[in-house]
Order: sequence, then C-alpha cells, then structure tokens
Amino acid sequence: MSETAPATVLVFDSGLGGLTVFRDIAAVRPDARFVYLADDAGFPYGNLPEATLIARVRDVLGAAIAQHAPDLVVVACNTASTLALADLRARFAVPFVGTVPAIKPACAQSVSKRIAVLGTQATVSREYTRALIREFAAGCDVVLVGSPRLAGYAEAELAGHPVADAAIAAEIGACFVETEGRRTDTVVLACTHYPLLIDRFRTTAPWPVHWLDPAPAIARRVGALLQDRPPVSNAPPPAIVFTSGQAPSPALAKALQAFGFPV
Repeated sequence: MSETAPATVLVFDSGLGGLTVFRDIAAVRPDARFVYLADDAGFPYGNLPEATLIARVRDVLGAAIAQHAPDLVVVACNTASTLALADLRARFAVPFVGTVPAIKPACAQSVSKRIAVLGTQATVSREYTRALIREFAAGCDVVLVGSPRLAGYAEAELAGHPVADAAIAAEIGACFVETEGRRTDTVVLACTHYPLLIDRFRTTAPWPVHWLDPAPAIARRVGALLQDRPPVSNAPPPAIVFTSGQAPSPALAKALQAFGFPV
C-alpha cells in the first residue's frame, strides 16, 4: 500500500521575508510539501493602493491555489494579511493562516510597559493595527514606527548587498523611547522581512530589547491545523516560485539553499 501523500503548504509573501516564517513552519512539519510563492513582481506592497493590492493578492494566490491545490495557505506578510485576509477567506475554501502584529504578547511580556511596533508604513497606518492596540495594549505605551526602507534592505542583504549600519540605525531609531525612567523593552517585528535583519538590529540598537518575531506563533498555528495529518516520509524538497519569472542571482541562490531550497 502506498504511503499517504504529504500535506501541501503554500507560503506567500510579497518577497523573501516570508522565508523567516517558512523556516519555523518547516521545523514543525518537515514532512510537508512546501511551495513558497514570492510576489517579487509586485514588491514592495506598501507602494500599492489598497484596492490594487487586495486585487493583486487575490489574483496571484487564486492562480497558485488552482495550480498547487494546497491544504493550507500561510499569508506570511503583514500588509497583505491586514488588508486581504478577510477577502481571501470569503473567496477560497482552503484554510488561511495570516500574519498580524504581535501586539498582545508584546504587551503581556513587557516589563516597562513601553513597546514599539516596527513595520512597513502600510502596516502601521492600517486601522487593523490600531484596533489591535485598542484591544490588547491597555496599560502599555505603544509607538508605531513605519519604515519605508527596511524590507528592501532585507532583500538586499539576502542578495549579498548589505547596507551600512548607519542606514539600519536610522530606520529603527524611533522605536527607542525613554521617558519618566521607562525605556522601550520590546519591539514587535510587524514585517516578516525584518527578522532577516535581526543581527543587524541587535548591533545597532541603542540598548538591548526583546525583538518579537511572529514566526514561532505562526508555526504553532500551522502545526495545530495539520495535527490530523499523520507525518510521512516521502515529502519532496521545498519549491520556490517568483512571480517575475526571473532566476535568482548566484548570491541569492546560495542564501535560498541555506533555507533548504534546491535552487
């Protein structure tokens, strides 16, 4: 009797930031069949009008769902999740796991009760993000910091073109607030690209903080949703698809291999 087919998980992002989420999901379910879809033709999403972005995410994911028939779709992008997740769930039968700013756990763990939410300008300006603050941040002072450049810096870093420390420091500086003897002690990484720069953040930050990465929580959620699918041993290697159709550069191919992709 043939072995049960592996569960198929489609991981979607505007670019390569979702690799940080894929890495944790693959650790939880290494037996799954993974397809990583990078909409690099539409990157960066923060530059697109809301209606255009929602339509693009719907169309790109719709085509991918039809082609790959996933058992689960992970929208590993805060901007796409905060804008398009409700529309996606209404249109497609496949379960979706989104990515939203981890404001609730950040406020729960903060000692100083002063946190920062570091995301793209699109994510921090959304009513969705502000609603999370109203619901979960009682007793916490929250500063929203929108960066127009960090996602691009993360992509450049993966491609072998890191930017200077001063450029990183300039983008994260507003996260660090000290008033009335209380300092920011927790920074929510509200863009999946940002954990790619975590070591740079740590070395350029004015003082140590806890950088809250959403990937572990997303991986736990995926694991829970797939708990009824028994592990298998015949899963293929993960595949990566770029909507631009362009092949990765040698430096990027090497970086992708570190994530387990046979590029």
